[in-house]
Amino acid sequence: MPELSFERFAPFSTDQMLSLVADIKSYPRFVPNCADTRVRAGKDKNISFATMSVQLGPIEQTYTSEVIIDKSAKTISVTAIDGPFSHLESEWQFIEQEGGSLIRFDIDFGFSNPLLGKIAEPIFAQKQSEILDAFIEEAKRRFS
Repeated sequence: MPELSFERFAPFSTDQMLSLVADIKSYPRFVPNCADTRVRAGKDKNISFATMSVQLGPIEQTYTSEVIIDKSAKTISVTAIDGPFSHLESEWQFIEQEGGSLIRFDIDFGFSNPLLGKIAEPIFAQKQSEILDAFIEEAKRRFS
């Protein structure tokens, strides 16, 4: 059950990076292995529910997460509420830095099915760093 942490510097403001990560509908255009996303609003304006289809090699999985965006704290918290995970929790933090922002991404996950877990956990873990890099590249396209 991997617990992973990543950090990247982006030469863009924390508000720009938060808005990019919050733009879940655009993920299929630039996030590796993201085949589709659907987003619906929650009862609170800071909460939404995102359904994402992910293709990892021959395995395609769909899951729904509760997404909480806290603009004042500059965080986005995600908790899977269905799908193949026994648990999936992640948090994005956007920290002001001179000349841009530090993006910190923490994720903890595990798969419910032990066989699927043996196959998919190493791939899913490896992809997290690629995904973070894809956000930095998309920020360059959007904001440069």
